[in-house]
Amino acid sequence: MTVMFVTMRRIGYATAFLLSAAVLGLSANFARLFLPHINRDFVIFALIPPSATIFAFLWIMQFSQPIVEVTLHFIVGVLWLALGAWSTDVIGYQQCYPLQTQQPTTKGSISSRSYCYQMKVTEALSWTLFVLFVFFFIILITLTSRAVVCGRYYAWREHISQLGWFGEFPGYPTEAIYPRTPMYGGYGQPYPMMGAYHVQQMPGHSVVVQPGINGGQPMVTHMPA
Repeated sequence: MTVMFVTMRRIGYATAFLLSAAVLGLSANFARLFLPHINRDFVIFALIPPSATIFAFLWIMQFSQPIVEVTLHFIVGVLWLALGAWSTDVIGYQQCYPLQTQQPTTKGSISSRSYCYQMKVTEALSWTLFVLFVFFFIILITLTSRAVVCGRYYAWREHISQLGWFGEFPGYPTEAIYPRTPMYGGYGQPYPMMGAYHVQQMPGHSVVVQPGINGGQPMVTHMPA
C-alpha cells in the first residue's frame, strides 16, 4: 500500500463528499419550496448530481479499482458540468444584494435575495466539483498508466491502494488481485519477478545467463566454480 496516494485520495474524496452534501441540502430546500409546479425541471435535476456523487462514493468503497473509479469520475463530472451550466443560465450575472422583491413558492414566497444567494452557492459549488472530478480523472489515468509502464500490467483492475503517488513506486501486488506468471521449480530455472528474472544458484557453482532466442526465456547454465 502506498501511503501518500491513499492519504491524498481520502482528502480529495472527503472534500468532494462534503461539497456534494451541501449542494444536496440546497437542492432539497429548493424542492421543498418550489415542487411540484415552480422551476420543476431544474429543481429535479439539481438533486441528481449530489445524489449520484454520494452513491458513487458508496460504490467505490465496494469496488476500489482504477477502471471503476475512472468511469464514475467521468459520469459524475459530466453531471456537475451540466448543473453548473444550468445554474449559470438560471441566475446569470444577477447581483443579489440590491434585490428587495419576493420569489413566489408553492407555499407562499421567499426573499429574492435569499433565493439568489442560494442559487449562487449552488452554481459555485457545482463548478468547483466539476473541476475536482476533472482533476480526479486526469490524476487517476496518469498514475494507473504509470503503474502499467512500471510493469504492473493488471494495474487497471488491482485495488486502488496499490497505485503510487507522484514520486512513489506502485505497491507490491497480492495474489488475489494481481495474477503472477507461474514459477518454475528446481535449480537454475528462472522465473519472472517484478519485470526481472531471479535465478537460484546451486552451491559451489557459477551462473551463466545467456539471452533467450527472439526475446524468449533466457538460458541459464551452472558451471562448477
